[in-house]
Amino acid sequence: MCPTLYMLAASPPCRAVLITAHALGLTLDKKEVYFFRDEHLTPEYQKLNPQRTIPTLVDDDGFAIWDSHAIMAYLVSKYAKNDSLYPQDLKKRAIINQRLFFESSAVFFHMKNIAKAILNRGDKFIDPEEKQHIIEAYGFLDKFLEGKEWAAGDSITLADYSLVTTFSCANGVIPVDFDVFPNVFAWLDRCEDLPECRASRKGLKEATHMLKVRLEMKL
Repeated sequence: MCPTLYMLAASPPCRAVLITAHALGLTLDKKEVYFFRDEHLTPEYQKLNPQRTIPTLVDDDGFAIWDSHAIMAYLVSKYAKNDSLYPQDLKKRAIINQRLFFESSAVFFHMKNIAKAILNRGDKFIDPEEKQHIIEAYGFLDKFLEGKEWAAGDSITLADYSLVTTFSCANGVIPVDFDVFPNVFAWLDRCEDLPECRASRKGLKEATHMLKVRLEMKL
């Protein structure tokens, strides 16, 4: 048996877990959870994850864990052949953790607000304040990347996998300006060229398509 991932392909956090699993060469039994059908509200799903969120991972021994960052760290700790994606070195791991918390609080939080307004409320525009938060996040990441190829140092880590899923989705509706954020622009290109990221490209296209259609942006 292989671990089961309850997910939605268009979700950036789910994509981050899929990218991590691909990098590890780990096969997952993927089960789509459709919120518009209230599948996350079933008693069975709430028993697995009382918060009713995605992604949720159930390992082959029945152990259940949710939150993409927690899942990614768990998968690497259990299945990776080495610690390059999430080093044991205290300071290296601290930097990765900082980037993961940054992704959650400064980027995904605001992209989630934008998506909810468009998909649930039917807004045809992006709230200017939320847009400014995303642009500010581009600026922070650009600083993080100064003199580096990757978000948390000299090699690919879980920080890149988590950040790229949310930033690539943001870039679909709030394009990164190369002249203003050249480091982010180049980093996105590097990440999207990775085999593990290419494998989740369909989910990115689904996410940006859903938003652009409702914003009536050019596809």
